Amino acid sequence: MAIYRFRVTFEDYEDVYREIDMPSKSTFLELHHAIHTATGYDVERSSSFYVSNDQWKKGTEIAYQPNDRKKAAGVLEMELIKMSKFIDDPHQKFYYIYNFDRPYDFHVELIKILKEEDGKTYPAIFKSVGEVPKNITAANFPVAGADDDDDDDSVDESGEEYGVDEEDDYDMFDDEEEGGEEDGQSEKGMSDDY
Repeated sequence: MAIYRFRVTFEDYEDVYREIDMPSKSTFLELHHAIHTATGYDVERSSSFYVSNDQWKKGTEIAYQPNDRKKAAGVLEMELIKMSKFIDDPHQKFYYIYNFDRPYDFHVELIKILKEEDGKTYPAIFKSVGEVPKNITAANFPVAGADDDDDDDSVDESGEEYGVDEEDDYDMFDDEEEGGEEDGQSEKGMSDDY
């Protein structure tokens, strides 16, 4: 059986990624579970994979816990769809959004197709680089209660005023011109072409 090795990268944290080996017969739900085994995030959150092109443009959606609107539109469901159905390219890409309430976006790219190793259990985390960002849930945010009233907030106008001091020198770059670099010539006599 073929094994797909995916690199799963946080869109906003490109230096944090996981490489996960998945059997080709796996469903997208199994990949969803493997990603959260590797990140430590709660797997029971509404999420979706999108078949993508090289520019990460979202195509067909494959959802976990889709809402009623998506169900009515006939969205594909992760537990019913095998990954191999959407692997047309040896570098196939999927855009993945985890937890629509507090989303994290991932780039999931097929980086290798391997042969199954005897005695190895799949899915398997092949490589883990960087520390995943802390998962922020709605429970971490204060909720305004009935006692809270934004109109009662007052601003202390006697406090210090922040900004630019009128006496500041605004000609910060004038000193550089006086240092000998004139007419685009650097110290070595070379022309700076920008």
